[in-house]
Amino acid sequence: MSLQIILMIIIAYLCGSLSGAMIICHLMKLHNPSLYGSHNPGATNVLRINGRLPAVFVLIFDMLKGAIPVYIAYRLGISPFFLGIIGISACLGHIFPCFFHFRGGKGVATALGMMAPIGLDFTGCFLLTWFFTLITTGYSSVAAIVGFLFAPLYVWLFKPELTLPVTMLSCLIIIRHSSNIMRLLKGEEPKSFYRHSKK
Repeated sequence: MSLQIILMIIIAYLCGSLSGAMIICHLMKLHNPSLYGSHNPGATNVLRINGRLPAVFVLIFDMLKGAIPVYIAYRLGISPFFLGIIGISACLGHIFPCFFHFRGGKGVATALGMMAPIGLDFTGCFLLTWFFTLITTGYSSVAAIVGFLFAPLYVWLFKPELTLPVTMLSCLIIIRHSSNIMRLLKGEEPKSFYRHSKK
């Protein structure tokens, strides 16, 4: 592994550690997503407690912090396998952010962002699966789980050299949704467009 790859892995992790939810809600003087709703610093929880506009900003922010390091690495000519590892590092930064006491979100938007620069074809398949599941069930957690269950298959169909890192990423994100799975089984998982009380 070259020094260039190691540096990009570190940069990706640090970019991922910039929590879009925490930064944007602080700048917009909105409710802290780690204290309200599901306490998850991600776009879905921001949508529930602070509304659509800040949630869109958070979604874009979290996607970009996954996309930018991967795109830079791609332009540097780093091999597809290590592009995947760099993307995973950005997602690990989102999930375990060093700037926010290692308590982060689920990593879905960042994972989507990291996939986009290296494959619009399988990213499109993922988005269609995610959107259809969200519309059908009303749960963003179910949409994420189903999307990442199929993600390795989509990658294998279009860019098989990325199958291993995307499979690793999918496992990480599905494990990260273990609490959502338990709430779904108990019938306690809130739907995506339910607004939590801020009291």
